[in-house]
Amino acid sequence: MGAYILVIIAIYFGALYLISYFVSKKSSDNDAFFLGNRQSPWPLVAIAMVGTSISGVTFVSVPGMVGKFDMTYMQMVFGFVVGYFVIAYVLLPLYYRLNLTTIYGYLEQRFGFFSYKTGASFFILSKIIGAAARLYLVAMILQTLVFAQWNIPFWVTVLGIILLIWGYTHRSGIKTIIWTDTLQTTCLILGVILIIWQVATKMDMDALQLVNVIADSEHFRMFVFDDWASRQNFFKQFFSGMFITIVMTGLDQDMMQKNLTCKTLKDAQKNMVTYGFSFAPINFLFLSLGVLLLLFAAQYNIILPENSDQILPVLATNYLGLPVLIFFTIGIIAAAFSSADSALTALTTSVCVDLLDVNKKDADKAKSIRKKVHVLVSLAFMVVILIINAVQQENILDTIYTIASYTYGPLLGLFFFGLFTKINVKDKMVPLICVLAPIVSYLLEFILRELYSYQVGYEILLFNGLLTAVGLFIISKRKTI
Repeated sequence: MGAYILVIIAIYFGALYLISYFVSKKSSDNDAFFLGNRQSPWPLVAIAMVGTSISGVTFVSVPGMVGKFDMTYMQMVFGFVVGYFVIAYVLLPLYYRLNLTTIYGYLEQRFGFFSYKTGASFFILSKIIGAAARLYLVAMILQTLVFAQWNIPFWVTVLGIILLIWGYTHRSGIKTIIWTDTLQTTCLILGVILIIWQVATKMDMDALQLVNVIADSEHFRMFVFDDWASRQNFFKQFFSGMFITIVMTGLDQDMMQKNLTCKTLKDAQKNMVTYGFSFAPINFLFLSLGVLLLLFAAQYNIILPENSDQILPVLATNYLGLPVLIFFTIGIIAAAFSSADSALTALTTSVCVDLLDVNKKDADKAKSIRKKVHVLVSLAFMVVILIINAVQQENILDTIYTIASYTYGPLLGLFFFGLFTKINVKDKMVPLICVLAPIVSYLLEFILRELYSYQVGYEILLFNGLLTAVGLFIISKRKTI
C-alpha cells in the first residue's frame, strides 16, 4: 500500500514541477510572484480558487462531521454564497480602484501606518495557523499510511512535504499557483466523485438508488430552526458563514491575491461569482459522501473511530479497496497542496510588501528578500504544524473556523469601519483596540457558556468585529474626510 501511495505522490509532483518549470521560464520576478503580471484568465482563477478553499481538511472533516451534525453544514455554505457576492461587488471594486499589491494597503490609505501594519499582522497570524492546521491533517494521514511503517519521524514527513511545496512555488509564486491549483482542483473533485461511485458500487447501488438512499437517511437533515441555543441553528450558521466568507476570502490576501491577478475588475467579479456558485454543489458532494460512508459502515457492521476526521481515511485504507485508496490519496494531496501552496505564497507576499516594504527597494534586493522570506515562512509552517500535533484537536475544520472567528474579527471591524464611515481614528491606538477585541470576545463566550449554558458558535466573529468597530469609534478624531 505504501508503495502505491509513493508512486502516486511521485507522479503527482512530477506534473506540478513540470508546470512550474514552463510557467517560471518566462518570468520569475516579484511582479510575477505577487500578481502574476496581472495576466491570469478569470475561468482559470475561478477553478484554482476552489482548490485553495477546499483544503485537505475539507476533504476529510466535512464527510466526517455528518455523523455528529448531519448535513447542517450546508447552512453555512449557503451563507458562503451570499458572502461571495458581497466580495465581488463591494470589496473587489475597492481593491482594483486602489491598484493594490496586497489588500491591507487600503488600511494605510484609510487610517494610517499602524492600522496597516496591524491588519497585515493579524492576517499573517491567522493564515499561518489556519494553513498549518490544514496541512497538518494531511501530513498525519501520509504519516499513518506510509512513513510510520518505515519508522520515519513525523517531523521529517512534515519537512519533506514543505520542501516539495517550496520547490514549485519559490520562483514564480502566484503565477505558477494559478496553473498548478487548476490541476489540483480538477483532481480533488474527480477524487470525491470517484470515491462516491466506488462506495455505491460496493453497496450494489445504481445512481438512482444512491440518490434515494442519501435523501432518505436520518443524516440528510440540513436545517435547524427550532433550537436557538444550538450552534447549528440556521441563523447562526447562515450569517456566520456569510461573514466568515467575507473575512476569510474578501479580507484574506491568500484568496484575494488570485483575484488581483485578473486583467480587469469585471474579470475578477466573474471569477468570484462563478467560484461562489460552485462552492455549494461541491460541499454537498462531500456531505453526501459522509452520509454514504455512515450507511456503508452500518451495512458491514464496521466500528468507526471516535475522531470524526479519521472516518474517511480509515474506511478508504482498510475497507473500500485499492481504487478508493488511490482516489483518496490523489484527492487529499490535491486538496491539501492547493491550499498550502497558495497560503505560503500569500504569506510571503504579505510579509515582503506589508511588513518589509520591498516595493520601495530596488528590484534585485527586493527579489533577494522575497526568496529569504519564502524560506522563513516555510519553516514557520513546520513549527506550527508540530505544535498542532502536540495539541491534538479532534475536528480540525471546527478548530480553523473557531480560530478565524477571533483572529479575523479585528480585520472585519477595520474594513467595516473604513468602508461604511468617514471617521478618522487615532492611528497609534488601533493595535490596542484590535488586541482587546478578541480578548473581550473570549470572556463573553466564557460567561455565556458558564452562566447561561449558551453555546457560542462562529457568530463570535460578528461580536468581535462589532467590538473592534466600537473601539475604533471611541478612539476616533471625530473629523470627516
